[in-house]
Amino acid sequence: MVFTLYYCIMPEISSNQSKPSNNVQDMRVNYEAAGVSIDRGNKFVSRIKSLVEETHRPEVLAGLGGFGALFDLSGSEYRHPVLVSGADGVGTKIKLAVELGIHDSIGIDLVAMCVNDILAQGAEPLFFLDYFACSKLDVDTAADVVKGIARGCKLSDCALVGGETAEMPEMYQPGEYDLAGFCVGVVEKNEIITGKNVAPDDILIALPSSGPHSNGFSLIRKILTDSRTALTDTLAGVLFSELLLEPTRIYKKTIFSLLAEVKLKAIAHITGGGLTENIPRVIPGHLFAEIDCGSWQWPAIFKWLQATGDIDTEEMYRTFNCGVGMALVVKNDDAEKTLQLLQENGETAWRIGSVRSNDGKAARVRYV
Repeated sequence: MVFTLYYCIMPEISSNQSKPSNNVQDMRVNYEAAGVSIDRGNKFVSRIKSLVEETHRPEVLAGLGGFGALFDLSGSEYRHPVLVSGADGVGTKIKLAVELGIHDSIGIDLVAMCVNDILAQGAEPLFFLDYFACSKLDVDTAADVVKGIARGCKLSDCALVGGETAEMPEMYQPGEYDLAGFCVGVVEKNEIITGKNVAPDDILIALPSSGPHSNGFSLIRKILTDSRTALTDTLAGVLFSELLLEPTRIYKKTIFSLLAEVKLKAIAHITGGGLTENIPRVIPGHLFAEIDCGSWQWPAIFKWLQATGDIDTEEMYRTFNCGVGMALVVKNDDAEKTLQLLQENGETAWRIGSVRSNDGKAARVRYV
């Protein structure tokens, strides 16, 4: 199975651009006048070439510059490979990165949000593509973003095989940009994690988050504004800028360290919607998750958000991860072994709850 590899720049012509000329040089001038520079795009591709190539796996067949990316699966050991794909963004966390002028970690968030999603099916991440859209391409900023994307790909053992960069002066304000990411992975068909065999008395094990990850930032920014809290202020001795820009954790190594040793019946990536919305996505409808709220302490940033924003606890669990980045479901008999393996791999994990039979009246997640 072969896919193609590329990285191209898409110039967007402004509606205010003057009429086309038959002179090629005039057309170049008109693009510049519209705020779109092919030369900046070429300089950007040149800057990121080495970053992209450092992420490549042996299956990547081509370098930058084509119309698509080539990825060869023919030599893989998968007997019945199933491709798993995911797409996501970073949301308004980008606005904090722009405000602070710190762009080399937001790319890790982008990769993490996509990779963690496909890990929930037990998929091995293979390759990643990004989409970077802006008003006017700032080569330094865009290169920093891709530096973070490349770092995220390395943490995921995933190849950055290409992407798209678009200058669109009428779509974004100067200095703004937006990101989207696309990840493709593979899993053996008979090893897909579906959650269909989750049963009563199965155990939920939590993997810690590194902070809010990339969710709830519209509310976070509102609380910062309403409370007149600056990103240069501190909480428990740590700058808010550091607490809030801490990249989303990538759980690839943790999950794959378990797959060979323990049967993971379900995996929930705790993103937007928090524990309340994401755990029901991976357990059958006749069951609910009982969460022991006393099994962990919320990190300080979540306590601050609740207190400062006067947010109801139910809303906190439905908006933020509250310190839980992933929830794993295992058989009761496998719980201690799973926790021990996680500890041996340097992971701080804990038993956060269990699965119960739904009597038809219980919410899909019950907090006790």
